[in-house]
Amino acid sequence: PPAHADPTVPPSLPPGGLHVPLPFPGPRSCRELLTRGQTVSGWHTIYLPDCRPLTVLCDMDTDGGGWTVIQRRVDGSVDFYRDWAAYKQGFGSQLGEFWLGNDNIHALTANGTNELRVDLVDFQGNHYFAKYQSFRVGSEAEKYKLILGAFTGGNAGDSLTQHNNFQFSTKDQDNDRSSSNCAETYQGAYWYNGCLNSNLNGRYLGGTHQSYANGINWQSGKGLNYSYKVAEMKVRP
Repeated sequence: PPAHADPTVPPSLPPGGLHVPLPFPGPRSCRELLTRGQTVSGWHTIYLPDCRPLTVLCDMDTDGGGWTVIQRRVDGSVDFYRDWAAYKQGFGSQLGEFWLGNDNIHALTANGTNELRVDLVDFQGNHYFAKYQSFRVGSEAEKYKLILGAFTGGNAGDSLTQHNNFQFSTKDQDNDRSSSNCAETYQGAYWYNGCLNSNLNGRYLGGTHQSYANGINWQSGKGLNYSYKVAEMKVRP
């Protein structure tokens, strides 16, 4: 219904209209919130396809706005080296860093029409990004497999396509293609291949690091020995 409709007044129904399903009134995405006039970035409630409410961070400023942020790293305040159950559920703080949760990300992207944007900021304040035509995460039964569309551009380059069609791995659940446990070796949780071209859930290492590929790394950007100051993953239908 239009935004000005009084929710306490039932809509007038045609004869026999009690059998007509009413359109679901809640916004399904940050993009829908934007079209309804919510132009301020911040935490808002949206409704998943099963009508479950979910409070999400909407980015209404970047690249036209309407993005739902599924991952955010800004200061190292939250430990991302966590187990399967933590990544399934989601963790972190609305004030800083978080992972929205694999079950939520699956529900949010199951229809397969979302594009993905990765935003990275280095310690000099330079901004980088990468965009993908579509982004979907499978169910837990599918081990939260990554189904990614084509790289559509961005000055960070493409360091995620190599992870396409791989299952999610954590330190306690190894679903990668390597003989070792990539999540353990590189101290993160991700759609590891054998092992990685990016590691956005790696350690917050604060710029250049001697250790190899265990930071917030994006190989085609600043290589696997540079951990970004800010990283965000966001989706938009």
